[in-house]
Amino acid sequence: MEKYKFEAVIFDLDGVITKTALVHSAAWKKMFDEYLMAREKKHNEPFREFSHENDYLPYVDGKPRYKGVESFLQSRGIEIPFGDPSDSPEMETVCGLGNMKNKAFNDVLDKDGVAVYESTVSLIHELKEKGIHVGVASSSKNCQAVLEKTGLIDLIETRVDGVVSANIDLKGKPEPDIFTTASDNLCIPYDKAVVVEDAVSGVQSGKAGNFGLVLGIARENNSKELKINGADIVVEDISEIGFEGISQWFEKGLEEDSWSISYSDYVPEKEKIRETLLTVGNGYLGTRGAFEETKAGESNYPGTYIAGLYNRLVSKVGDREVENEDFVNIPNWLPIQFKIGNDNWIEINETEILNIERILDFRTGVLYRSIHIKDKSGREVLIKSERFACMTNPHMIGLSYEITPLNFSDAITIRSSLDGNIINDGVARYRQLNQQHLSSLEGGVEENTSFLVVKTTQSDINIAIASKLSVSESGSNINQEFKVSTGDSSVATEFEIDAQQNSSVKIEKLVSIYTSQKWNSENPRTDAINDLNSGDNYELLKSESAKAWKEIWNKIDIQIEGDRLAQKLLRMHLYHLMLSFSPNNKNYDASITARGLHGEAYRGHIFWDEIFILPLYNIQFPEVAKSALMYRFNRLDAARSYAKEHGYEGAMFPWQSGSDGREETQVVHLNPVTNRWGPDFSSFQRHVSLAIAYNVWQYFHVTEDLEFMENYGAEMFFEICRFWASKAIFDDKSGRYSVNNVM
Repeated sequence: MEKYKFEAVIFDLDGVITKTALVHSAAWKKMFDEYLMAREKKHNEPFREFSHENDYLPYVDGKPRYKGVESFLQSRGIEIPFGDPSDSPEMETVCGLGNMKNKAFNDVLDKDGVAVYESTVSLIHELKEKGIHVGVASSSKNCQAVLEKTGLIDLIETRVDGVVSANIDLKGKPEPDIFTTASDNLCIPYDKAVVVEDAVSGVQSGKAGNFGLVLGIARENNSKELKINGADIVVEDISEIGFEGISQWFEKGLEEDSWSISYSDYVPEKEKIRETLLTVGNGYLGTRGAFEETKAGESNYPGTYIAGLYNRLVSKVGDREVENEDFVNIPNWLPIQFKIGNDNWIEINETEILNIERILDFRTGVLYRSIHIKDKSGREVLIKSERFACMTNPHMIGLSYEITPLNFSDAITIRSSLDGNIINDGVARYRQLNQQHLSSLEGGVEENTSFLVVKTTQSDINIAIASKLSVSESGSNINQEFKVSTGDSSVATEFEIDAQQNSSVKIEKLVSIYTSQKWNSENPRTDAINDLNSGDNYELLKSESAKAWKEIWNKIDIQIEGDRLAQKLLRMHLYHLMLSFSPNNKNYDASITARGLHGEAYRGHIFWDEIFILPLYNIQFPEVAKSALMYRFNRLDAARSYAKEHGYEGAMFPWQSGSDGREETQVVHLNPVTNRWGPDFSSFQRHVSLAIAYNVWQYFHVTEDLEFMENYGAEMFFEICRFWASKAIFDDKSGRYSVNNVM
């Protein structure tokens, strides 16, 4: 018999095998409506009928019977005793109401029998013929009776239902217990099994159980909800995928899925976390996964950060002036906006999002987005965009943006801009402090290229961003030449098209970013413009970048079996390491920040994270590992001064390090409750010096780079040893050394 990559399919019953979901819904409605009407008379409560859409689907569908009762009653603010499963249907308890519903369901079952979905039954027969195990996992306590009535009972190798769950104390959906138990009964690993479900709580169970495929059956026009809550594939009927489709998922789809993260919904309160996870970068720069149309606000935070780019500001806190050095959020290169006719610019947060899909491909470092929106006038637009940070030329970053009007034709104005009106606003608790790190120098157009130059206010680093657009259209006409306008710290390019229904206009935006950091560029503006005029186009750079990522993955990929979630997460973490500290970093005087190139938390400072990260680089990218150690060596004199300042010898490296190696940790903090200043001992975390010594030794142990040790490593190692020797105090009584004032 042919060997397949999946070994079991576990079906839900109602709505997947049998057409009893609507019978259940009707039974629930009958029971709850009768109960709610009785409460109206008894407690003078206004009657509001139980509905399929608003009550059954969100609160009851797929859940164990008593859990469904409890969930619905809670939604209505009704509290009654839970009772006991033996309660009669007449009792006003959770169990009594559940038993009343069960009686109503069985009455219908006895009267009308059970109808089945023939496509599902056909698949079950095919699975059995091909040697694939079949199980049923259902919350229903009527599962056995229903299977017997359908004549399918002999085809099912394991049945985990409401009766079994009660006997062995399994948790109901959305917990994975009934599905994992069914898989265990079949002796099949979860990653080799399929869960087939029609309820949101059911696909949540399958996802929580980490099954190889969670297949959603959208019987209730709920494709979007099933996808959002964990279904890998959603179909309206199982015939749309069949045995071949399931087999193909295990042949190719499962591996593809392990190379990406995706989001099929837009949840404003989760957006900033998702923007972080959807960051693109190349070691030199990183750009958060914010929408092109959004600005910094409650839900969104566009941000781009460059390795080693800091600025120091003084802020008034209480009765003192406090100095902080921050990782600088540089001008926003992302913005592309559009407006229809004479309306205002489209604001994504003010439109109706009909569908959205975002996918970050770890293999290539490309972020894809497709979003279908409807404005207040009912006009629908499909927007597709993608972006990447070039791994071969780290100064280059690209964006493709495509607009398609779906139900109208009208003039559309498109605006692309470089926005330097930026402050560091990514961390709420820093907002009371001075966060204006940039001042404007110049902006304009040169050789058809827009550019913006700003400067950090204290570190005096020039940042030049240049942008060039390429526009292509299908069925639409560009009405006029690009109009370039410069404002306060911004440059914008606008053009208008006569957009035709179902015809697309595509903008490719290439951006080059240089700074005047000592290891970067002497003339950032010239270099940024020259990069864009070198002849490289969007597709070529994207292709070359993907090749570079492929070479990286050939070295770093770690493959595991038996746990699809762990495989995905492992690759996700490796991806984020590489976008923050890549082969490009061998040329930079910068190290690994606590939050990578993703945001402003911890002020972008460098702590001791290298100790966990460098072992990978020692093996696969020794030159990059050496650059992290050279970052420390270049600040060895600062560490010597820091030790001397505290009465020690040798080199004491700071807990928080930034541009020049001084201690960036605050030593006092203002208590917001008492309004008094108190000591902060965070800087006493002296083990950072031990970590650096360990990193030096591990690098040499792996690479045998004697030249590095002779010129740099041994000196660091020796000076750190001198520090600890001077910090350790001998205790005559115990005959031992002690180390005081450490955290």
